[in-house]
Amino acid sequence: MTPSRMVRGSFQAMGTTVSYLLPVEGSEQGAELIADLFARWEAILSRFRPQSELTHLNRRAGQWVAVSELLYVVLTRALEAAAASDGLYDPTLLPQLLHLGYNRSFELLEQEGETVHPEQAEERSRRSEAIGGWPGGAWRHIEVDPVMRRVRLPAGVQLDFGGIAKGMAVDTALGALRRRGLIPALVNAGGDLAVAGLPPDGEHWAIAVPGRRGGWTIPLRRGAVATSGIARRRWWRDGTLRHHLLDPRTGLPAANGLWSVTVVADSCEQAEVAAKVAFLLGPEEGRAFLRRHSLAGLFVHEDGSWQSVAPWPTHLMTSWPEETGQPAGEEGKL
Repeated sequence: MTPSRMVRGSFQAMGTTVSYLLPVEGSEQGAELIADLFARWEAILSRFRPQSELTHLNRRAGQWVAVSELLYVVLTRALEAAAASDGLYDPTLLPQLLHLGYNRSFELLEQEGETVHPEQAEERSRRSEAIGGWPGGAWRHIEVDPVMRRVRLPAGVQLDFGGIAKGMAVDTALGALRRRGLIPALVNAGGDLAVAGLPPDGEHWAIAVPGRRGGWTIPLRRGAVATSGIARRRWWRDGTLRHHLLDPRTGLPAANGLWSVTVVADSCEQAEVAAKVAFLLGPEEGRAFLRRHSLAGLFVHEDGSWQSVAPWPTHLMTSWPEETGQPAGEEGKL
């Protein structure tokens, strides 16, 4: 339901659906601003576009390459996130993703599927087992020159920023809307969203949070929400169901019984990185990670059960029939 005196819109960008809620007055200007920003970010940062600046940088690994301010900022923030997470967020896992079959946009993967002869499947299986000895960590060897704004990737290294670029785009779009007085506003890039101000006649935004077989609605007064999970970006390869959340410690898709992790944070960038790191750490270590950083979160398991980290509003979830929960007894308000 669209809040009163607000306009809803959406478009496709950065491999997902970008949607927004804007005040009626100035909505056309705001919608154009958001669309233009995401189009520019995708043109520069998409690994699926042969002419993008990121593709150009990946092709010239081993050489110094002058880059745009946007690419430089996103790269440096990605390296900061990698260092802060002890490498669990790793922007250099593109070779592993390509090896596992994620070599084109997910929409094309879904359309094309994969047909493999038995002898091909056996050979691919041997190669996939070998990738287990191919962990991440190459981000530590990337060189940056802030004076000349240049980057040198180690030979063989390729970048894929993933969700952090989406989160940063959401935050940047909201910042631009604020500067133009186009608030209250909500910007949502495929479930990773942030808000500015409160909706007219409302005390909070009603945010949908996905579960295993349903979902819930939680109140959000400020900040951002992001979810990392395996519900959508999955594909068959070598007779095995793969997904895009690779554990850089193994180079393989994480297998820890989790379906998704949703995190609330001050910014969409922070929420996105924290959700991914918590997912890769698994239920126990992931919850400890969020507690250390004072972040609220929801862990949904593949069997549909869930656990929370305060101040997640579990008191609003226990009455919902869509999911069976095992609350951790940590309640609060966002």
